Formats: sequence, structure tokens, C-alpha cells
Amino acid sequence: MASVTRPLRIALLSYRSKPHSGGQGVYVRHLSRELAALGHHVEVFSGQPYPELDEGPLLRKVPSLDLYCDENPFHTPRLEEIRDATDVMETAMMWGGAFPEPLTFSIRALRALRARAGDFDIVHDNQGLGYGMLGVSRLGLPLVTAVHHPITVDKRLDLEGRPLLERLNRGRWYGFLRMQGRVARNCGPLVTVSESSKRDICNDFRVPSENVHIIPLGVDTRRFRPRDEQTPRVPGRIVAVASSDHPLKGVPALLRAVAKLVTDRDAHLVVVGSPSDSTKELVGQLSLTDRVTFRSGLPDDEFAALLASAQIAVVASMYEGFSLPAVEHMASGTPLIASRAGALPEVTGDAALMVTAGDVEELTSALRRLYDSPDERERFSRKGLSRVRERFAWPAVASATADLYRNVINGETTC
Repeated sequence: MASVTRPLRIALLSYRSKPHSGGQGVYVRHLSRELAALGHHVEVFSGQPYPELDEGPLLRKVPSLDLYCDENPFHTPRLEEIRDATDVMETAMMWGGAFPEPLTFSIRALRALRARAGDFDIVHDNQGLGYGMLGVSRLGLPLVTAVHHPITVDKRLDLEGRPLLERLNRGRWYGFLRMQGRVARNCGPLVTVSESSKRDICNDFRVPSENVHIIPLGVDTRRFRPRDEQTPRVPGRIVAVASSDHPLKGVPALLRAVAKLVTDRDAHLVVVGSPSDSTKELVGQLSLTDRVTFRSGLPDDEFAALLASAQIAVVASMYEGFSLPAVEHMASGTPLIASRAGALPEVTGDAALMVTAGDVEELTSALRRLYDSPDERERFSRKGLSRVRERFAWPAVASATADLYRNVINGETTC
């Protein structure tokens, strides 16, 4: 077969693509833009919430029942909303406590691709790993699958310490993981964002190491950047991004550390994300109502300005497969405290003050250290900016991804 050297026709799939928080929507937006800028034809097939795309790529909506929308999560659809057997299955699985979106999106996406198989050179599935993806090869299309980290890690941390009955009930939500493991072993080459994630994918999904390729994420340095002297940082402001209030993100430990900090320092924490009921309760118990603000749904420019306004940034996660927020904090010139967990040491290098994940006392000490030392803040700010310039840029990510596509199409990559 002759090698393909012309611009590629790419179908980029994402079962949900929340625009302003969470990694999937951010990844799809920037990767699709930069692939298009390289001259490739890119169509994004996405379920709700749909991504916000820049000029270049095209959005192809693959509607689900949107059972987990922010406005009305876990709602039962009206009878007239049910269109086919896939909708029936999605509703029934939700009623049973499962999370059906990766599976049902893959079925809908395969249906959409079947009607247009001749229009594409390659399919790129972003984190879905649904059974429908096993049908892509029968359409004559090669498949690359992005796995930012295996959700098996989320499951372990989520269920840890819960009572038995609660673990059994909560475990049903993660029923899709068995499917994802099977698909990961049979769908072709995987791409992930760090050595840490690669190890977890190989261990938890039992995927051979040679089938997993590493391409780091990028950051939009046009938007995430230090502000000028006319917009100084807000004294005492600490910012953390926790797009999903999940045990993985370490919000309880961060709140407890801030509660200790504010006993003798004038600080205020801004968490980008929506708090769960348990988090709201903890804020009240720690008497932090006037010291913590939660913000969600921020437009891109407002979000970037918030990150650049902080004196200190924190990524307190118990695990991260990469952590795009960590890179965005560094690109904003904000001195960063990060957990020594998952890929965070790999991503931040020596450009962050590292602490043990979940250790409240160590996190409190780090917050005090940066709060009290402008010189330390400046040192970590410079290191972070330097690391971003050297390692993380979306054009480079897109170029490496396109190279992987060509290798797969030309049969030069392990499948």
C-alpha cells in the first residue's frame, strides 16, 4: 500500500465535550483547531454537552438523551424523546445506576460513520472505548483511541473507605470499565498523555506497552499567560480547578488546609467547579463560608484571567493522568503547589512545590511558605513559565498526533 502523504480526513469522536471544564472538551477544541491549521479536514462527532470549536473544524452533533446535564441530572426522558432502542437502553441503564454514555455514544457514532465511511481516512476516539468502536475496522477505517487515564483509578479512589453497601451501589456506576478494558485490548493503538498514565493503562486494562503511545497535552498560551502590571494579582487569592467534585480532586484536604491557613493569614480560596452537597457541608463545618468561593461555567477569557489573578495555585488531586489545569496555572505565571501523585511530578518537574496527596498538614505548610515569601512565589512563577515554553504547546501536540495517524494508516504502528 502506498504511503498516504496528502492532508488527512479525520473523524474526531468525543462522547461528551464540556467546553469550559473537564479535559475532554478542552482537548477536542484545541486539537481539532491545530489539526485543521495543519491543513487536515477535521469533523468532530460529539454528544452533549457539545464542544465550542474554533474556526476550521466542523461539529457533527450526535445527540444523546443528555441524562446527566448540569440543569437536570439523572432525569427520566419523556416518552416522545425516545427515538430508538439505543435511547431505551440508555434510560434503562441510568435507572439501574450505571453510566451508559460511553456505550450508547459508540453505537450512535458507529451508525453515523457507517453512512460516511468513505469520507474519512482515520477515526480518533477520545476516551470513549465503547463496544461500537470495535465495528470501526469493519468499515475499513483505522482507529486511534485517546485514553487520558483509565477510570479504574477514579473507581479505586471513589470507593475507598465507603461502607460495603455504598461500595456495591456506587460500583454499578463504574460497570462500563469492563467494556473499556475489552475495547482497549482490541481497538488498535492507544495514545495517552504521560508515562504515569501509560503504566496505569497497561496494568489496569492489560494492554501491551508497545500499543500505547505518549503525546502530552498542550496549553493555549495566547489565553493562559501572565497579565501586565495594570492588572496585579489579588493579595491572598488561592485558585484551584476542580471541574468535577470527585474524591480524585482532593477538595476536602484543600479546604481543611485553607481553614488552618486563614486562622492567621488573610487568604481567600476560589474553586473553579460546582460543589457537591458534602463539600458545601464541609465548608460550613470549617467556618469557611466567607473564605471560599465556587465558580463554574466561566467563559474562556474570564477563566484565564482568574488563573492569572491568583497569588497561589493548587492542584491537590489524589491522582492525575496529566492535569491540564496544572499546565494552565504554570502558563499563567502563578506559583503552583501540586500533589506528588499520578503524573503531576512528571508534568510539573521542579516548577511546583510538591506535597503528599491528602496530607493536610503538609499542604498547609506549603501554602504558608508561598503566602509568606514573594521571592519563592517569583521563583516558582519563572520556573513554571519556562517549563511551559519548553514542553507544552498545542501545535506540537497536533503535529505529533498527525504523525501517529499517518503511521497507523500506513501500517507502520503496532495495532
